[in-house]
Amino acid sequence: MAHKQSMVWTFIITSVALFMVTLDNLVVTTALPVIRVDLHSGLSGLEWTVNAYTLTFAVLLLTGAALGDRFGRRLMFTIGLSIFTLASAAAALAPTIGALDAARALQGLGGAIVLPLTLTILSSAVPAERRGLVLGAWGGISGLAVALGPLVGGAVVDGVSWHWIFWLNVPIGLVLIPLAARRLQESYGPATRLDLPGLGLASAGLFGIVWGLVRGNSLGWASPEIVGALVAGAALLAGFVAWELRTETPMLPMRFFRNRTFALANVASLFMYFGMFGSIFLLAQFFQTVQGYSPLGSGLRILPWTAMPIIVAPIAGALSDRIGGHILMGTGLLLQATGLAWIAGVSAPTTPYSELVIPFILSGAGMALFFAPVANVVLSAVRPKEEGQASGANNAIRELGGVFGVAVLASVFAQYGGYGSGATFTDGMTPAVYLGAAVVALGGVAALAIKRQVQRAAAPEAVLDPA
Repeated sequence: MAHKQSMVWTFIITSVALFMVTLDNLVVTTALPVIRVDLHSGLSGLEWTVNAYTLTFAVLLLTGAALGDRFGRRLMFTIGLSIFTLASAAAALAPTIGALDAARALQGLGGAIVLPLTLTILSSAVPAERRGLVLGAWGGISGLAVALGPLVGGAVVDGVSWHWIFWLNVPIGLVLIPLAARRLQESYGPATRLDLPGLGLASAGLFGIVWGLVRGNSLGWASPEIVGALVAGAALLAGFVAWELRTETPMLPMRFFRNRTFALANVASLFMYFGMFGSIFLLAQFFQTVQGYSPLGSGLRILPWTAMPIIVAPIAGALSDRIGGHILMGTGLLLQATGLAWIAGVSAPTTPYSELVIPFILSGAGMALFFAPVANVVLSAVRPKEEGQASGANNAIRELGGVFGVAVLASVFAQYGGYGSGATFTDGMTPAVYLGAAVVALGGVAALAIKRQVQRAAAPEAVLDPA
């Protein structure tokens, strides 16, 4: 009875924390047009409002998991919640776009500590026979939080102001911090020391590439600053891979990628987030900037997309162990790609909303089919003691997909259109969303290429083949 009660508390605390941290990925999207006017920001500043969070989040996720393994998962979980809560207050009080972006980066630090630990803490508290169902619920909550971000953001901006999309995190954090300290069991992982050189190389390399992508249109793609940033970023990432291959304690073991399931599941995650984040960054603005709806009106019109995970994700989670999570993931990504391509094909300044409902439903159903099984598919490819690193790697890779999606699709948008009029906005949005759909479709192909294999004994340092 005591164990069951502990498991329930663990599920509640980790689920609320997961929802809050993941929600902040996209909660600002429907507030972007208001923030653009209020803080006198351009496209670059708006991109960083999203990417300052997701880039910091992605780069530090692996370190967050390692900190939990070394110093205690419950301890680092409560520290991460504290950082996230303080940063949310700073974002709410931000007087300029620069201050807001800095606070969003600090939020990303807190979120990077919290998110991977929700999975490892929850996984260790659940019996093996319930693992597929519970991890499916974890994936569904994560997907629901991403999906509800635009609606929650729109409702809060309309009802109060954009500042309150950040203030809302503060009371939730203040309740969760003491609950986590009291109710969660402390646990540790196998890590003995942090991979600081790897962290430095990955952080600098990714920042250089994203900086170049975000500023390329405004400065010119052939300018020394942009070329230098992109080349230096790529060189630093190559150095990161070389370092991870030779160090004894890598934050991202490259041997994981020798496993077919792990490698293809992460490719699918990268491409899914690329298309979804990049597309919703533009679509959330389309309803306000082009069609004149309020932030809440914009969020409500995306509701057929955002509501589908509530219906589909629990079913998909329960079915994933029977029919194969990779089949659900691949089918989901192809559905979402179809929905996005449909949206791109019919979008115009005067497009009636009725023409967007069905593609939004397809996109939402596809997103739910992907989110529910992905955690279990990834963790099936590694040893139990390596789950912290594996979950951190998967979350980092998919968040990086979101970073690159926003940067690349915004760049395409700026190349072909802009904010000058409804027509110029859709001129830029259409090719960008088509590109997002194509990348998501490639992710679907990668997911369907995962095959079930018979589990066999592995060498001490090998990764297990999935069952």
